[in-house]
Amino acid sequence: MESVLLSSTGTIIVTGPPAAVPAGEFPPPAEPLAERLEREKADLSEHIAAMLEELSLLRRLTQSLNISRGEVELGRLALQWLQEVLPAKGLAVQLLARRDDAERGAPGEPGGAGPVFLSSGECPLDNDQFTRLMEYLVPAQRPPGSPLVLSGGVTQAADWPCPHVRQVIVAALAEGEHLFGWLAALGHVAGGDFGPHEASLLGSVATILGIHSSNLALYQQQADLMAGIIRALTAAIDAKDEYTCGHSDRVARMAVRLAEELGCDAAERNAIYLAGLLHDIGKIGIAQSVLRKPGKLSDEEFRHIKTHTEIGHRILRDLKKLDNILPVILHHHEAWDGGGYPLHLQSEAIPLAARIIAVADSYDAMSSDRPYRPGMPDEKIDEVLCNGAGRQWDPEVVAAFFRARDDIRGIVRDGSAGVEVDPAQWK
Repeated sequence: MESVLLSSTGTIIVTGPPAAVPAGEFPPPAEPLAERLEREKADLSEHIAAMLEELSLLRRLTQSLNISRGEVELGRLALQWLQEVLPAKGLAVQLLARRDDAERGAPGEPGGAGPVFLSSGECPLDNDQFTRLMEYLVPAQRPPGSPLVLSGGVTQAADWPCPHVRQVIVAALAEGEHLFGWLAALGHVAGGDFGPHEASLLGSVATILGIHSSNLALYQQQADLMAGIIRALTAAIDAKDEYTCGHSDRVARMAVRLAEELGCDAAERNAIYLAGLLHDIGKIGIAQSVLRKPGKLSDEEFRHIKTHTEIGHRILRDLKKLDNILPVILHHHEAWDGGGYPLHLQSEAIPLAARIIAVADSYDAMSSDRPYRPGMPDEKIDEVLCNGAGRQWDPEVVAAFFRARDDIRGIVRDGSAGVEVDPAQWK
């Protein structure tokens, strides 16, 4: 009959029946006091050294809890560091698929739709075998979330799913009622049994990984909400003026291509894409009669339409997550020679992202049909941009435009050019 023990650390230890003392035998004689004290001293020193190693591991792991670090990356680090301190032949993490991961890709691969399986050391199980083991063990998880230690008669039972694994520790990656995966130690290097100490360490690491997974899930929800708000605002701009429908998305994509040509990193490109989507949000506050006027604007009407940069800045300034794009909203109509608006900034005093948006915005405006004129031919647009470099626009951004001209024309024509952005960076 198996024995189930709950240690003071909450670890569940499941073993086989206790060994019987053969009849007629007597317990060994008592150990001399001096030898016992020396042995206990050595044991204590070894225990303290192990505890320091484990505290160092947990410290390193908690210091790695950056929201930009994914579950897979942190899981690999955890396995690598656990292998240094646990007497386990192999270690494994299985990250379960979440609802918001339904389109991640191939099952079983990082970023795939199925469970992601990571291992280190001499791990005797693959993803499918690990899944069967977890299905066998889940009913034994009592109380829920406590590390589970198995050995002895349990792992030698006829229905044990992994006959080549005799010692196991399993801990859930969980936060509250949400299960994100499993962490396991498989096989003791010395052939002995795992104890509460090893299980407690594995449970602590699993708790850290579970909290990280929970934070990532919440972070993704926040990103999805922000992406929804941005899509709604962009749709509001398009609804305001049917002639510029799609303008913001095209400007955003062209600006990303220009930013790529100028060597901007992924975070900068994501911010520029977001700024491109929202650069004209202030036109919500511009009179419809002015936006759709088929003829030339009067001086008063032109002064009115120029206020869209400041209106846009006011609309978005209370959204703290958009602080980094507010300068672009305000300054995307500044000119390199200081003749723009609203603050007449010059040259590099204009934020780089605003200078990039200015070129993309101008190109789309010139190439698109408007109520007062048809779109310009490519040759004419090229001429205007060349003449305006160093006056209206940053000459380096204009030079980047000509290097990427075919891709940019493709964006206007059919939205192509392989522009990639990550909405998760908008949160």
